[in-house]
Amino acid sequence: MTAKSMFWRVTAAGAALVLVLLAGWAVGRLTARTGVPGEGSPEAGFARDMQTHHLQAVDMSLTVRDRTEDPEIGQLAYDIARSQQQQSGQMYGWLSVWGLPQAGSEPSMAWAGSHGTHGGTETNGTSGVTPMPGMATPQDLARLRQADGIEAEKLYLELMIEHHGAGVEMAEAILARTDDQAVTSLARSIATAQLSEIGYMEELLAARQ
Repeated sequence: MTAKSMFWRVTAAGAALVLVLLAGWAVGRLTARTGVPGEGSPEAGFARDMQTHHLQAVDMSLTVRDRTEDPEIGQLAYDIARSQQQQSGQMYGWLSVWGLPQAGSEPSMAWAGSHGTHGGTETNGTSGVTPMPGMATPQDLARLRQADGIEAEKLYLELMIEHHGAGVEMAEAILARTDDQAVTSLARSIATAQLSEIGYMEELLAARQ
């Protein structure tokens, strides 16, 4: 290798290193300016609480599919379970990307400035029993697992209408507290879909009264 070619290789490597450093500086400046949601942020609280909320809806939906032969209820339960599992995975991914643990130390709904307005409770490891909006109680879930046919369908619809109503409230609460594009997009999708499903479930329930 000639001295001249060595010179150009070193120069090129130096230029590449400068570009890498400049790119890193630019990304750092952008990150510092825009940031990502941190521990205690509304976005982190929403992602954790809505995962808990969604996963109970999945559980109830899978339960009722085994307790009914009605095709409309079966399809509804399948759709809810599938969509809410997918959305839960999205929120799990957010927390991982943000470098945050999946479980937080704050009570449920603290990010929204309240502890919920609907019935139901969940157990919080640091502060005992705290409300989670719209959650079915362990007694409700036991009744659903023991019911069959129309009885199971009616109970599922009653519980899920309440559950969805709270889910819409949670979505609206985060929309008022975030400008994160991904969080905003999912919250709007949740509110729209669950409002539509509430209307459909109310029709199904009325047909069974």
